[in-house]
Amino acid sequence: MTNQPAQAVPELPVDMIIFGGGGDLAARKLLPALYMAHLHGNLPPETRIIAVGRKNWSIDDYRAFMEEQSRPFIDAKAFDEQAWGRYLDLFQYVIIDVNDPGDYERLAQTSRKHALRVFYLSTSPELFMTICDNLAAAHLLDKHSRVVLEKPLGHDLASAKEINASVGRHFAESQIYRIDHYLGKETVQNLMVLRFGNPIFGPLWQAPYIRSVQITVAETVGVGSRAGFYDHTGALRDMVQNHLLQLLCFVAMEPPVSLNPDAVRDEKLKVLRSLRPMSVADIARDTVRGQYAAGAVDGQPVKGYLEEDNVPAGSKAETFVALRAHINNWRWANVPFFLRTGKRMQKRQSEIVIEFADLPFSIFPSGPRNYGNRLVIQLQPEESIQLQMLAKEPGSGMNMLPVSLNLDLQQAIPERRAEAYERLLVDVIRGRLTHFMRRDELEAAWGWVEPILDGWKELNDRPRIYTAGTFGPAASSALLAREGMSWAEEA
Repeated sequence: MTNQPAQAVPELPVDMIIFGGGGDLAARKLLPALYMAHLHGNLPPETRIIAVGRKNWSIDDYRAFMEEQSRPFIDAKAFDEQAWGRYLDLFQYVIIDVNDPGDYERLAQTSRKHALRVFYLSTSPELFMTICDNLAAAHLLDKHSRVVLEKPLGHDLASAKEINASVGRHFAESQIYRIDHYLGKETVQNLMVLRFGNPIFGPLWQAPYIRSVQITVAETVGVGSRAGFYDHTGALRDMVQNHLLQLLCFVAMEPPVSLNPDAVRDEKLKVLRSLRPMSVADIARDTVRGQYAAGAVDGQPVKGYLEEDNVPAGSKAETFVALRAHINNWRWANVPFFLRTGKRMQKRQSEIVIEFADLPFSIFPSGPRNYGNRLVIQLQPEESIQLQMLAKEPGSGMNMLPVSLNLDLQQAIPERRAEAYERLLVDVIRGRLTHFMRRDELEAAWGWVEPILDGWKELNDRPRIYTAGTFGPAASSALLAREGMSWAEEA
């Protein structure tokens, strides 16, 4: 596999223009990430950051907003008062009603004509088309411009295609960065090296040597202030269509011919197109929807979903999804992929579990039952890789017990790890497209997910209730138990 040449820092000065600059995502994620990039010298010289918002703020007002809303999200160990002061000096604030074409003249006057303009659209996706049309009308776009699109990109396949077509009228595909912050996580990117840089796994990474694959993204938080958005979205659209399917692609893809962005994304696309479509009968049998009820998380009582602010009475929105998927190709024939995500779960956890097949026959008279070899790739809260196996129990006899070979990535490689948004924002500036979704990827993912949404409607499926602080409805355990399997925490 040939190496991808490292992209140079752009020669043009960079104007990072954040639409929704006064919003929650900007405050909690984007501005702290850009500070860390600035602190460690990863922003090109002459970079400026232009925050765009509707609030009638001065630049001093905006800097006060950053002090109050963004500074608390920066690791105290990484905070440097002088660096923070220099960082604040990079900012300008422009008041724009994104629906008013005349307002964009203010942005044209603020942004430098010969800068590499990166437009980060941290707004509702319904505004993407309007913003891009108005940027073009104000002559703010050129061949160097780049646009970053936050998820969710569409509500279904038709709306995703509409957004892609509208943005594509003004930006070439090579200028469009559809961001999924999970693809910026170190351990996700390490999957490529784990799989394709280590010959030990190559012969075993396929059927019949792998029995199943589990991908879990569990959150302890509820919907909070996002209830209005979440009730129209649900866990399948919010998490499965993007995060979990992208993780599935990295697990299941074939080796790309190089690290060229399109070579990698071509292989991911093949996986998405190989997902076995689900019939209504499949959906009834192989999917589980859930909705959290009142319970306790970390020892503290929490409300149920229907008691959250701005959630309509009797809402059928799912806060939990578990499903069984299959990939129709030779490598993965008859290997089930179990995907699971939910809010108000027992613990915050994102992990991939590769369960290897059992031995055809064991010569040992006793040992743990239902315990095979597992490769556990943990993405959060800590990043680590474990190979679970059996070893001899000390003493006489040949009794076995489970042990783990642990790779603590932080201990093994103690260098600082950039957070996902920091890494991806630097990738945008340097023109690295590998860890961003291509248009055909997005549409293929929607093409597989949308029939599940339609099937739930046809079945008049209501989410199963689960107590906050658990791992979801009992039906999700039954999904695996039918095949003599269990979720990793139940093994």
